[in-house]
Amino acid sequence: MKCKKSRVILFRLLIVFVLLVIFSAFVFKNIILKKMLYPQGYKNYVETYSKEYNIDKNLVYSVIKCESNFESTAVSHMNAKGLMQISDMTGIWASEELKIKNFDTDSLFEPEVNILIGCWYLNKLINQFGDVETALAAYNAGSGNVSRWLANEEYSSDGIRLNYIPYKETRNYVKKVQQAKKIYEYLYR
Repeated sequence: MKCKKSRVILFRLLIVFVLLVIFSAFVFKNIILKKMLYPQGYKNYVETYSKEYNIDKNLVYSVIKCESNFESTAVSHMNAKGLMQISDMTGIWASEELKIKNFDTDSLFEPEVNILIGCWYLNKLINQFGDVETALAAYNAGSGNVSRWLANEEYSSDGIRLNYIPYKETRNYVKKVQQAKKIYEYLYR
């Protein structure tokens, strides 16, 4: 009788052990899968320029993920270019401010130039609007649109933060970047 109870206990322990191994493998595999879906591409450039412009590196990775999915040759329907989808106009303005030598709009396809300008521009928007969420809305819809929305009580109750983003694309963009940032923070803490 004791032998039978011992075997039952041993069998139950074995089942618990196997379940723990399976669960651990699933969690480990899931994290590896997520890291493949949420990579830290161009890490040297992201970490260098996010630090230089005092921006959370996970925010930069999230913007790149949502804008181009780490495709350096990406071009949007609005002709924004590269990893962080910089418009020609913003690129020219930034290159003058940053004194980037030999800049032309094709330089926006160069990962280092694109990430440098993207971080510089995000920093400008965060400083202008004082809020990351509002800065992300401006990154997507333009600072002129966001300034008008902040002045409209229908969209902002205090003129500082947006209560409602009238462009669906921009509303979805802000949510998508914020969600990606949470995933990056979780995966790479």
